[in-house]
Amino acid sequence: MPPTPDATAPGAAGPDREVPDRGRADACPGALRLHAADDGALARIRLPGGLLTDRQALALAEAAEALGDGELEITSRGNVQLRGLAPHCASGLADRLRAVGLLPSDTHERVRNIVASPTAGLDAAGPDAADGAAGHVDVQAWVRELDARLCASDWAAGLSGKFLFALDDGRGDVAALDADVTLIAGPDGTRLLRLGRDGRGHPVAAGREITAVLDAARSFLAALRANGREAWHPREVSDLLPPGSVPLPAVSGTAPAVGALPGGLSVGLRFGRADAGQWRALVAASAGELRLTPWRGVVLPGALAERLPALAEAGFRTEPGSPWERATACTGLPGCAKSLADVRADAARALDAGAPPSGAGLSGVGLSSARLSGADVAEGSGLPVHWSGCERRCGHPAGRWVDVLATGRGYRVAVNGAAVGATAAAVAAADVTNEEMAEAVAEARRTTK
Repeated sequence: MPPTPDATAPGAAGPDREVPDRGRADACPGALRLHAADDGALARIRLPGGLLTDRQALALAEAAEALGDGELEITSRGNVQLRGLAPHCASGLADRLRAVGLLPSDTHERVRNIVASPTAGLDAAGPDAADGAAGHVDVQAWVRELDARLCASDWAAGLSGKFLFALDDGRGDVAALDADVTLIAGPDGTRLLRLGRDGRGHPVAAGREITAVLDAARSFLAALRANGREAWHPREVSDLLPPGSVPLPAVSGTAPAVGALPGGLSVGLRFGRADAGQWRALVAASAGELRLTPWRGVVLPGALAERLPALAEAGFRTEPGSPWERATACTGLPGCAKSLADVRADAARALDAGAPPSGAGLSGVGLSSARLSGADVAEGSGLPVHWSGCERRCGHPAGRWVDVLATGRGYRVAVNGAAVGATAAAVAAADVTNEEMAEAVAEARRTTK
């Protein structure tokens, strides 16, 4: 999760609204630029497509133990963060990362932000697969090509460390993440390119996918220079970019289910964190490859179902239907001085107590009792939920989500955001105590309006 959100310029869009201040470089941390947090320095290691070999994963576990607090954190972009680092360890960390191929470019390391469908190629989908049922292409080759060409392009170093590429194999998972440039595979070799949050896409010829992705990012930078504008994301300057011409397909935004998958395993991590011992358990269960997901889980291609009990014993989520599904939280106290609460501890208690609420609703705290579909309720998770220690809401999910904000006296629970292409809105806010929070959150996750 980012230690700081986008900077804002007060009053730039009117007395009651703030807009991003782009008159400075972004402060996004990296593997070479560490962020000073209350619990020590923080390093963010970009992992395009969330891809790791078992050797690279072990090197990260060793770095966490030797240089940091012994834990690893998966971010909402499938990257890894190490915390509790000593300020003087940057050079040693860089040496460790270079030795296993995790730092291919010093100048471009912060712009290697690439998410990709984590189960691509595992369900053997062909060109005639039903839309959304499975993917149409194994996007891992796209990930490697984009990463290599991005690092080889001098102009790309001018992108913000927040700029995000998404490569969707057609199942609509990472296409729902509101990336800055999104490539979506369709049936019969069709491809669409989406810029920012445009509701329509640009058709792309097969074989030119990565060229089109890079051209889009370069055109964004060129438009900024030509017009004297400052921006980190295409959505901030949509008036300068050509609109798409083809309607986008429906996108599910669905994370891989935990448990056995066709072609491998999927496990969940509590708040995306695992200690070095748990990390080694992942490597032991793997078949040589790990794919970290934007939903703070791990897919293990080729891993055998017989490994699931050991992973569950190590503390990973291996069965669906838990309130922990799609539940995230910012760092909170004691790691962040701006936080008003130890949100992870409070959130863990609420989630562990989070049995589905009764149909009576929560009239006492004022939340809507409208419901999701029966399928959503059956999955046991409903809307995503994110706990924040302050108004910055670092690391909150895209789209529609339950916002649980620390107030210093308890928490304020609301449903924020909207589906892709819809207008953002906040509804049904309610102040609750820690004791009321579990029930309030469970109810809010079933809210539809």
